[in-house]
Amino acid sequence: MTAKERVHAALNREPVDRVPVWMWYHPDTVRRLAQALDIPATAVSMALGDDIRQAWVGNNHPMEGIVHDHDGESHVDEWGIEWVKDGPFNQIRHSPLQAANREQILAYRHPYDRADALIALLDRVYPLADRYFIGCDLSPCVFELVCRIRGMEQAAMDLAADPELSAHLLRQAADFSLELGRRACERYQLDWLWTGDDIGGQNGMIMSPKSWREQIKPLLAEIFAVGHAHDLWVAYHSCGSLRPIIDDLIEIGMDVLNPIQCNCPGMNPLDLKKEFGKKLAFMGGVDTQGLLPNGSAEEVYRETCRLLEGMSGDGGGYILAASHAVPPETPLENIFAMYRAAGITKEEIYDRAAGMRVKKIV
Repeated sequence: MTAKERVHAALNREPVDRVPVWMWYHPDTVRRLAQALDIPATAVSMALGDDIRQAWVGNNHPMEGIVHDHDGESHVDEWGIEWVKDGPFNQIRHSPLQAANREQILAYRHPYDRADALIALLDRVYPLADRYFIGCDLSPCVFELVCRIRGMEQAAMDLAADPELSAHLLRQAADFSLELGRRACERYQLDWLWTGDDIGGQNGMIMSPKSWREQIKPLLAEIFAVGHAHDLWVAYHSCGSLRPIIDDLIEIGMDVLNPIQCNCPGMNPLDLKKEFGKKLAFMGGVDTQGLLPNGSAEEVYRETCRLLEGMSGDGGGYILAASHAVPPETPLENIFAMYRAAGITKEEIYDRAAGMRVKKIV
């Protein structure tokens, strides 16, 4: 099977030659893997055997897709958000509307003049579309995008104290996400539309389910509908605990839930599979807080096998992935153990890397 065929078959609950895999890695983890495999960092995913290729076209691109070498280096993105490298990731140093008055907020516009340039970021992965499952990442789509533009605390205050202003900001964010989604779906033959908003925290949702249903859900439904109008799968990402709204997300068209942070309340992947598995596919669930960085390779292999049996033993509906970016302190043998559970051996990974060097395709 090609990677594309494998992912589609798994999502359709059809037989596969192995479970599809797609991992996210901390940049330092990628560098360590690249050094061990003696290939460029850009070739690591291919050597490991990951099945999905995806590009950020929304505001996650300036957060994750622009990489600085040194702490303190910064850039300002298309939305006017200033990002600074602080430790392993870019962090927001300045939100353009954090101290803005009402007039300035109402005058703010999303970067429609840059929409085509953002969509063109898909050109980095689209040449692989004959073999790989291709995704377009719109996230963050609604509330999280407002938080970045307005500042987290101020966005939360607006939601509670000024619903009219909050509704304006949320509508603006959703409209821009809709525009990016429409243009991407019209220009490229994609496999899924990746959406998301981090509305879950470590111990529960960061807003009440009632507020989410009233102010966020209808907007997300419009974005999901863009993907379905083009016969795409719709994946949704939210870190943390979001158990109270999973039924709502299914109702408005979510096909795949990610990343399933298993240490959060209500997010045990095997329990979610039992409750929602007939209506929903899952991607994630391998613990990045305890198991991967701290367990032994045998423990990682055993627990990943147990997860695979529970999540895909009924015929599919699962993509193997970690519950977040695999942290840099993770032993490489633990990463290889996770892939071994999926049927991809360490020897196969090293052989593929060696073949890439010989053919000079890295």
